[in-house]
Amino acid sequence: MQENQLIDPFGRIVDYVRISVTDRCDFRCVYCMAEHMTFLPKKELLTLEEIADVCDTFMELGTKKIRLTGGEPLVRRNIMHLISHLGAQVKNNNLEEITITTNGSQLHKFADSLFDAGVRRINVSIDTLDSEKFTQITRWGKLDTVLNGLRQAKQSGLKIKLNTVALKGINDDELSSMVLWAGEQGFDITIIEVMPMGDIGSENRLDQYMSVSEVEQKLSEKFTLIQSNHQSAGPARYVDIGETGQRVGFITPLTHNFCESCNRVRMTCTGQLYLCLGQDDNANLALALRSEGKKGLKEAIIEAIGRKPLGHDFAIERGSSNQAVSRHMSVTGG
Repeated sequence: MQENQLIDPFGRIVDYVRISVTDRCDFRCVYCMAEHMTFLPKKELLTLEEIADVCDTFMELGTKKIRLTGGEPLVRRNIMHLISHLGAQVKNNNLEEITITTNGSQLHKFADSLFDAGVRRINVSIDTLDSEKFTQITRWGKLDTVLNGLRQAKQSGLKIKLNTVALKGINDDELSSMVLWAGEQGFDITIIEVMPMGDIGSENRLDQYMSVSEVEQKLSEKFTLIQSNHQSAGPARYVDIGETGQRVGFITPLTHNFCESCNRVRMTCTGQLYLCLGQDDNANLALALRSEGKKGLKEAIIEAIGRKPLGHDFAIERGSSNQAVSRHMSVTGG
């Protein structure tokens, strides 16, 4: 074992960190949050400089990939300062990759700057290509703005993967057409099951939920699905689409959890390090950094990884709240 590796109690090397830079978002997706959200006071968030210190410390401990998430990361003021810092670490071979997960609303403004800063790959969340349905799902979003952002990102040289949540009765009738469109655009696409995180108001996740296994079966009726050996830093299982040559991923936290190969942890915008997306145990990295500096931060990270659990226990079932953990995905980071 290398000295600068983080190893959890089950022998998994933890070398991938997802960091939420803000819980705020300019969308209110029906499966993610309630329409009227109360966001954290800005004074509770880590500064961008503190987030950079956390990232640098993780890199010293063997982290190879960092993903910035939210909320919507590109609405965080001066976010390019942090992205440029991490891009420089990639250029200096201290980090393999910096990636961004975004809803695409700000891409038309940031695409060129992201590429110039060293970002080469982004994930864009998009659940439909129907403009009315898009507004229905996001509540506040405009499809044309996102499509314009995708065009700009592609032109800038960014490699794009789409993330699509399968929603029963909402977008299940167009997942095949989305896969075809993604292939025509040269985008990979990953289809994801609804995750039971946080209160989403009057919406019911049981009504929204459909198994990705069902999605895969329907896709197999229209496309040639070729099992792929491709592995990413995330939890997706992949197939190649014979007709388009592009890749489709499936993330199945409910029908088949992906915990056995989990190599990642997530930090919130307030500095709470969650060791598992579906568990509440966490470490307060903000407190460690502010009270003991980077030495204390490093010790806190090592101690936390030493209690990373084997996996989560996500479930969606009738007669329950369908809320495995109380925090929203926008707080934890996707």
